[in-house]
Amino acid sequence: MFLDYVKPFCAYVPEMAKPDRKIQFREKMLWTIIVLILYLVCCQVPLFGIMSSESADPLYWLRAIMASNRGSLMELGISPIVTSGMIMQLLAGLKFIEVGDSPKERALFNTSQKLFGILITVGQALVYVMSGLYGPPSELGAGICLLLIVQLVMAGLVVLLFDDLLQNGYGLGSGISLFIATNICENVVWKAFSPATYNTGRGPEFEGSLIALVHLLATRADKMRALREAFYRPDLPNIFGLLCTVLIFLCVVYLQGFRVELPMRSLRARGIQQSYPIKLFYTSNMPIILQNALVSNLFVMSQLIYSKTGDNFFARLLGSWSHGGSARSYPIGGLCYYLSAPESLRHILEDPLHCIVYIVFMLGSCAFFSKTWIDVSGISAKDVAKQLKQQQLTMRGHREGGMIHELNRYIPTAATFGGLLIGAISVASDFLGVGGGTGMLLAVTLIYQYFEIFAKEQADNGGVMNMLF
Repeated sequence: MFLDYVKPFCAYVPEMAKPDRKIQFREKMLWTIIVLILYLVCCQVPLFGIMSSESADPLYWLRAIMASNRGSLMELGISPIVTSGMIMQLLAGLKFIEVGDSPKERALFNTSQKLFGILITVGQALVYVMSGLYGPPSELGAGICLLLIVQLVMAGLVVLLFDDLLQNGYGLGSGISLFIATNICENVVWKAFSPATYNTGRGPEFEGSLIALVHLLATRADKMRALREAFYRPDLPNIFGLLCTVLIFLCVVYLQGFRVELPMRSLRARGIQQSYPIKLFYTSNMPIILQNALVSNLFVMSQLIYSKTGDNFFARLLGSWSHGGSARSYPIGGLCYYLSAPESLRHILEDPLHCIVYIVFMLGSCAFFSKTWIDVSGISAKDVAKQLKQQQLTMRGHREGGMIHELNRYIPTAATFGGLLIGAISVASDFLGVGGGTGMLLAVTLIYQYFEIFAKEQADNGGVMNMLF
């Protein structure tokens, strides 16, 4: 058994001990806030020894879902945790790794996942430094290269412990959810209120869309022209994009409420009736995370091949890249071009084939990943029926053996259609100019999850005042 070979090394994996008492809500809130503040501080602390570079960010496509910040201690973000978790869950779902139902085997699997995450952290740190992301290794020197690797690995271990702290019940939710939602919300707030100024040929302008609106109305004589510029300026955040962000937020929150309540009855106590909810977004944000992780890694690999091998046939087939003086590289040809979101409505009209391929790919891949994930992650109809049976619950009006058949009517449909809808919302967000529809979806779904956690804690503790005092 694979886990038996890993077991001797698990003793050296740093872990947070589970609490031996019930953690009160106010204490959970305190630990969550502390972890969040430390994460934000690490996002602003630059790595010691890197060379300043104004070049395009080759990892731009990974930043949103990996909650990372370029050149800081949070360079790797939650990438090692997410990568190790997905790979281990996939191996378990495909039965390459046998995981029993006993607490010891589950604990061993979780520890093995953390060990794998540490190995990925070390591997990514080596790749980032040796590939020249912070400057040519020959110019940095062996000492600085080693120091950079140590900083990245130690920061990765801290993130691992943060996630372990929250997941073990000391805080709310998980570190992955908290860091992704914080990173994306920080970007939205920054784009609305950033005081940084840029000169795009029309004179100095504020980056923040709301600050730019006030500035343009105060300084321009033609108020209608100032409004048009504030709403539709092409190179900086604008009011139209901010309004679309709010619209997408409200739309996703509204759709989160769609669910089917299956009536259940208890086999242990007659008269007790419950319901099992099957949400429209049954697999939550997992389809868009998997889809974005796949595309982001493809983009990074394509950029690396294109920069190292030059303009040959294979590199151009995979993707041609240009940064055009911007802070990120963007594809201008090849497979990566057709899998990336169109830059604007004008671009859609100029190249409708790009738009069609992108829509088909987004909808198809999100639906596929959502349908596949229910079997991999243990939330299929068969798994749910097994869990309900262990809880001595069965569906009203159906025999115990027919529960799987009834669940199969709803769960695969909810997973597929929910994934399709998530892909459609992400496409609509990109077309409306929200900028990173994927990130916006992640933020909304994660914030909604935290709202549900808060509501559950409130119900368990008898109100907000009892929770806080």
